[in-house]
Amino acid sequence: MAYIITDACVSCGACAEQCPVEAISEGDGKYVIDADVCVSCGSCAEQCPNDAIEEG
Repeated sequence: MAYIITDACVSCGACAEQCPVEAISEGDGKYVIDADVCVSCGSCAEQCPNDAIEEG
């Protein structure tokens, strides 16, 4: 199951830097995860300083 980024995101970019498949991009006001590309590794959630990423 792909991860999702909640509204707690502050657009710091820490998650995008850690994504091994480049599934995370800057969206409108927060980063977004492309569910079709996400491999559910959890690297992004581990890096997020605001705990804004959760399993979808």
